[in-house]
Amino acid sequence: MEVHAIYKRFRMPAQKVREVVRQIQGMNAQHALAVLKFVPRKSARAVAKTLQSAIANAENNSKLKPESLRVKLAVAQTAGSMKRFVPKARGSAGPILKRSCHIKIVLTDQP
Repeated sequence: MEVHAIYKRFRMPAQKVREVVRQIQGMNAQHALAVLKFVPRKSARAVAKTLQSAIANAENNSKLKPESLRVKLAVAQTAGSMKRFVPKARGSAGPILKRSCHIKIVLTDQP
């Protein structure tokens, strides 16, 4: 059985989150949480939060044991960007894109 959790509109570019998400792909869920605890990146906390939510969903909604769960899929997809402008020379404006992403984690109890 598969369970999932999604963290929507996390204010960090998907490219930075993908570096952390790739590390836990295919791991045991409890082991992945332990690994994320020691990753020195801001995105690791958001991925850990999403993983804890997926584990809680598996326990409470599907009655699965957390020891038997594995990370089947962990992805960071691009979300909408906030567009801002900064003043430049001669009255022009330079664009600034404040990017965000969606973090999706799918857990399964099958080996």
